Amino acid sequence: MLLVLLACLSPALAQPAPVLKLTIHDTIQPISAGYLERGLAEASRRGASAVLVSLGTPGGLLDSTRSMVQAIERSPVPVIVYISPTGSRAGSAGFFLLVAADVAAMAPGTNTGAAHPIVQGRQLDPVLKEKIENDATAFLRSYIARRGRNLQAAEDAVRSSKSYSDEEALKLNLIDLTAPDDAALLRALDGRQIRRFDGSTQTLHLAGAPLVLLKPSVRERLLGRLANPDFAVLVFVIGALLIYLEFNVPGTIVPGSLGTLLVLLAFFGLNLLPIHHTAIFLLLAALGLIVLEAKFPSHGALALAGTLSLVFGLATLVDGPIPEQRVHTSTAIAAGLGFGLISFGLAWIALRARRNKILTGPQAMIGGIAIVRTPLAPTGQVEIRGELWEARLLNPAASSPPAPGASVHVLAVEGLVLLVEP
Repeated sequence: MLLVLLACLSPALAQPAPVLKLTIHDTIQPISAGYLERGLAEASRRGASAVLVSLGTPGGLLDSTRSMVQAIERSPVPVIVYISPTGSRAGSAGFFLLVAADVAAMAPGTNTGAAHPIVQGRQLDPVLKEKIENDATAFLRSYIARRGRNLQAAEDAVRSSKSYSDEEALKLNLIDLTAPDDAALLRALDGRQIRRFDGSTQTLHLAGAPLVLLKPSVRERLLGRLANPDFAVLVFVIGALLIYLEFNVPGTIVPGSLGTLLVLLAFFGLNLLPIHHTAIFLLLAALGLIVLEAKFPSHGALALAGTLSLVFGLATLVDGPIPEQRVHTSTAIAAGLGFGLISFGLAWIALRARRNKILTGPQAMIGGIAIVRTPLAPTGQVEIRGELWEARLLNPAASSPPAPGASVHVLAVEGLVLLVEP
């Protein structure tokens, strides 16, 4: 029985450790950095034979890139960064991640490079530009030499924004191999000896290794969506409108509660991105101008100034290093105009309601239309608002008495008698 048991267990014991796959197809920001760190920790816990990172990104934040490179360098499990599928790119920050990996690979038809650092999309003076370039290239040199890759070609991608196709990157020794898909990549790497960041060597055993996909958690997916500047701005505007509606219609509770939640979520997402603080003052000024228009009518001048401040504030609120991490002009215009028009409309309606005189009792019927129920000769009864009232013709000699069913106009009230005319 022992021999039979060992025979049954031997295939399971011989099965290779799994390869954990992570998918990063988004901008590089704190959420993607947290996802990578969680994946590397999970791979270490499971005793994985390697971590395969499928990468496709236009770039992102340098601070998050540094965190991800450090996580790759410290990982006890070999990390394979693979630009895939065909048509993907690893631009800017993605290039730093690619050349930092234990194994760098690209699918046919992909490209990488264009890693010149940009600070919040602004033009820099020559001295500061040189300092940032030198810092970025020093960061690159700190690990690329240990990987045995082409340092000059890597520096050209930073200093001169050069980009490389998969074939060019392979010829220049920036990557280790190309492969059409995950399975082909793992087959090509089976039995290959790699050099780890600490200088040790390790042989990869990937033949038959199961590929296990580690998906982003619900929290990471939600925060990753909120880290999209366009989405965060729209969530903020919708939340602000709901709060504004709560102020105009007190007691509804639901709009205020939901609006507060949306605004807080938007702030949380925007906090992950580089914020242009001047834009915050523009947003505050926009709200103030729109409220002032409701209090002190200026024939639309204050509302127009507030709406323009809102549009400019939203457009410059997030100023990331790549276009994908900035608020698009079309989004800013649509959200700004929509918020400005709707909030001003609500304020105007509320102001009119506050200015209207509320009349009760007989005075509320002045100016109304009543229906004659008994002949007015010159006194009779009329019905108004479902009630019967005593009425008297104000000028009976000017016209014939209205017959029952005719309409009369209420001009005044004298005690409990309505003064009417046809």
